[in-house]
Amino acid sequence: MSTIQRYANLGAVVVPFLALLLAIVLLWNRAVGAIELSIMAFMYCLTGLGITVGYHRMLTHKAFQASKPIEYFWAIAGSMAVQGPAIAWVADHRKHHAHTDEEGDPHSPHVGQGSGLKGLWFAHVGWLTKTQGEAAFRKYAPDLCDDKGMRWISRNFLGFVGLSLFIPFALGFVLHGFSLTGALWTLLWAGFVRIFFLHHATWSINSVCHFFGQRRFDIEDRSTNVAWLAIPTFGESWHHNHHAFPRSAEQGLKRWEIDISAAVIDTMERLKLVHTVVRISPERQQEKLLAARKAEPAPVAG
Repeated sequence: MSTIQRYANLGAVVVPFLALLLAIVLLWNRAVGAIELSIMAFMYCLTGLGITVGYHRMLTHKAFQASKPIEYFWAIAGSMAVQGPAIAWVADHRKHHAHTDEEGDPHSPHVGQGSGLKGLWFAHVGWLTKTQGEAAFRKYAPDLCDDKGMRWISRNFLGFVGLSLFIPFALGFVLHGFSLTGALWTLLWAGFVRIFFLHHATWSINSVCHFFGQRRFDIEDRSTNVAWLAIPTFGESWHHNHHAFPRSAEQGLKRWEIDISAAVIDTMERLKLVHTVVRISPERQQEKLLAARKAEPAPVAG
């Protein structure tokens, strides 16, 4: 990782955090209103689903197929989440699956940077200034490297970051009656504070969902399911399920496991915007579950 990239990543962590502190301070004099919160929710959903549906399930794991305009739409939405260019993000995540919780994993809380709280911090934030973007693009994301449109989207990542901030500014300006103060107030909440919350929700998958939570299947890594993160991560926190069946478009495998991203994919399929959606049959899930039970050590008599 170059020095410029390291400082850029550090800035992407620090600036939204400082914006959150500023927003909290300003709340003493002015309450955040419905306009700011509505635009914040809209941008959180758009960019968050850009990561979960676009970057993750579509581009990384090929959980469904879509036309190029749909692919590019979701890749742009993911870019606006300010978590790195599409090709770099996909390469890092595929490397994570190739070396999950062992040497070579870009962001495991269990190897490379110590264990316990130190490892948890590294998996959550520390990796962004050490191992992010180091996965070889041609090795881990050759399909995206060969896609001219995806290369263009990745090259213009900073432009989409700017768009991610311009949209709330412009909407705030118009909806507040062409007020510059209203535009800046909306930019603070729906721009920077929204980025802060989405960043830490996403990074919690790398850290919390490899450290705390429940496990169901017999797999070698240390991934977990964390129910309380399901809504803010749009279903990504059923992470143990995901590692058991990486290509599945559905990560919430039980009826009560809320998976908003899967619902979006289902809706797109019904509208015939996507096809070849990968789902895991109950029989296959049961087979893996039985294998896990067989692998459990027998109770010690005594």
